Amino acid sequence: MSDEYVKKATGSIGAILFACNLNAVRSAMAEAMVKSTFPGKIFTDSCGVRPGAPDGFAMAVMQEIDIDMAAHVPKSFADLDCEFYDVIISFSKEADKAAQERVRNVDCETLYWPVDDLADLQGSREERLVAYRAVRDDIAAKLGIYLDTKITGKA
Repeated sequence: MSDEYVKKATGSIGAILFACNLNAVRSAMAEAMVKSTFPGKIFTDSCGVRPGAPDGFAMAVMQEIDIDMAAHVPKSFADLDCEFYDVIISFSKEADKAAQERVRNVDCETLYWPVDDLADLQGSREERLVAYRAVRDDIAAKLGIYLDTKITGKA
């Protein structure tokens, strides 16, 4: 993995924003993972270049690890104050560019972590679930390294 996944002292990160093209799968999963692993310790939110709509496959694979995303409401960058965050982690080039534009004059780190985009995914239900699980596990692995912890569901 690249240097962008190096360990960060979780105490030095107070607020993380996750971003993607649509706030339905990757960014929403990452938000839910951090909220579940660090309840009340790291403020986290997620957004998309466009808000998108809730994704049933994302909710299903997160439920498999005891993380409930049913209350997630998709948002866009326009819905948030990006100056509040210590770091914005983007899962798409488009979101990374939007994040950099929004924090150009702000002390906020931006990171781009490429993660597979499932927007045009085809196949059977089980084939799709396999792909969603791979994305979930990829994000969890990167977050685990970055935050120096095992990403877990509800205890």
